[in-house]
Amino acid sequence: MKKTRSLKQRILAAYTAIIVLLAVFIFGLVFYVIKKDIYERTQLGVIRALDSARVFYHEEINRIGASLSIADLNDSGEVLKGKLRLDYFGRLTPEQAVNAPSEIVRKAAQTKQSVGGTRLIGRNELTAINDGVKDRIAIRVLNTPKARPRNLKVLQTAMAKEYVLPIMDDAGRLIEVVYGGRIINQDYYLVDRIRQLVFGDELYKEKPIGTVTIFQDDVRISTNVLDENGKRAIGTRVSEEVYNAVMERGQRWVGRAFVVTHWYRTAYEPIRNIDGVIIGALYVGILEEPYNVMAAQILTVFTVLILLASVVAFVLAFILAGSISRPLTVMRDATQRLSHGELGHLIWPPHSNIEEMHQLAHAFNEMSVRLEEREVRLQENHQKLDELNKSYLDMLGFVAHELKGLLSSAVINAYSLRDGLLGMINFKQKRAVDSICRNLDYLDATVKKFLNLSRIERGNLEINKVEFSLGKDVFETSLQTFARQFSAKNMQVKNLIDPAIRVKADLDLMQIVANNLVNNAVKYGTEGGTVTISASQDTQFITVDIYNDSRPIAPEMVDQLFRKFSRLNVPEKKKVKGTGLGLYITKQIIESHGGTIRVEPKQNGNSFIFTMHKE
Repeated sequence: MKKTRSLKQRILAAYTAIIVLLAVFIFGLVFYVIKKDIYERTQLGVIRALDSARVFYHEEINRIGASLSIADLNDSGEVLKGKLRLDYFGRLTPEQAVNAPSEIVRKAAQTKQSVGGTRLIGRNELTAINDGVKDRIAIRVLNTPKARPRNLKVLQTAMAKEYVLPIMDDAGRLIEVVYGGRIINQDYYLVDRIRQLVFGDELYKEKPIGTVTIFQDDVRISTNVLDENGKRAIGTRVSEEVYNAVMERGQRWVGRAFVVTHWYRTAYEPIRNIDGVIIGALYVGILEEPYNVMAAQILTVFTVLILLASVVAFVLAFILAGSISRPLTVMRDATQRLSHGELGHLIWPPHSNIEEMHQLAHAFNEMSVRLEEREVRLQENHQKLDELNKSYLDMLGFVAHELKGLLSSAVINAYSLRDGLLGMINFKQKRAVDSICRNLDYLDATVKKFLNLSRIERGNLEINKVEFSLGKDVFETSLQTFARQFSAKNMQVKNLIDPAIRVKADLDLMQIVANNLVNNAVKYGTEGGTVTISASQDTQFITVDIYNDSRPIAPEMVDQLFRKFSRLNVPEKKKVKGTGLGLYITKQIIESHGGTIRVEPKQNGNSFIFTMHKE
């Protein structure tokens, strides 16, 4: 016999070396270059850009103050607006300043100190501003994907950078308040200057790589983000997620965001007035697409490396496969023949120069022989079981059918005798006949259950679907059928099923379901208790709940309820006659309609709940 060698020894060394080297190299390099070096560096750059943008933004406000402080305030307001590049300029007496609409002016008048900041200008105050500025203020608000729901169509207020300079006399008394400001709405000087200083003029496919935006509330009022037409995306809105973080909670939001038309690495922070109220947001973003392209190029390089490594691995695998392909092919063919039913097929000769293959061939031959022996025994046993099952089903159907005919006659005669239709009987005779009637009723119900069981076991449970009212046509009929039993136990019954709830199912089979569940409720319900039948529906399903006051079923006993001939070992079960078939038959009928049934123990009772399709 040839010397056998371990299959693991021949292939593990080569494959392990290749896999480990490739895995460590690819994981380390891809993770570092793409995750760390590209995306995280980009996000950090956005955060630094936002910090720079904030500094430039406040510098713009301070420049207004510096311009006011060195200007010749004896010039007229129009001249000063032109010289200082202001959209509005004003002078107020101390009394006027205290009641001015601008909170910045009011604070400067109160503190007698120069103050600058951002504020909103209301509609009434805007009437004093020149018409050119008014046109910039009226921005049409556009529907934007992922923005919060809002009915605003056109902005009627403006956001402004404002600086206030109190004028004092030699005695230190406030004699005048001078203020000036620039409207941010559609003023692109600031955002373009910030972009130039932070990102430069670099473009990607005619789009700026770096973008800056000033928001008034959630609306872009000044931006160099471009829309799908290549125009500034004025009037578009920030996403609801960013709005909630920045405008509602006053937090800085940093992350990946879809900005108008493209994905950006972004950072947002709130813009507050001098009272700390959030009135807008400052945004900077870096276009993600060029970095995605860079990442794709790196991945392409790695893909080529992986392919080259795969070629090397394939060559090694090919060399190894030559020594194991023949026994594997033989084993494959033998397995296919075995799966096609050729039990007892053997691999001959079961020799291989690989130890594991040699052992596997011997194990296969032994398995094939044993499978053939087992198949012969199983066929013999299966034939016997088929004969026994057929005899059982024939006997079950025959006995139940014969008893049904005999019982019908016996029930009619017993009730006729009890009700005096065949002549008067005395009290003792009536009690005896009542007992006979109860036993006949139980026997009749038992025979019906065995007939239903016979249909289920034979697979003859035909379903003829019609549309009907579940509450009126099915459960109301069941409640009338068991009215005497409910009355005898002084139980309250509530049928809460809306008559408008309709279902398309087999009416006769659903009546069996209702009768079994209602009968179960009255038999095992607490005397003087309540039985409640309710239902709910959605577009596809109907759920029915039959609840009765009783001892809650223990969780470990729930699985026994729907088994054939199974009855729980509880005091209530011992007092009540039953076959253990009702819930089994009910479950089979519900499942034949594509539904499910379960029991839910409650604090003072149990609910049997079934769900099924409406059609």
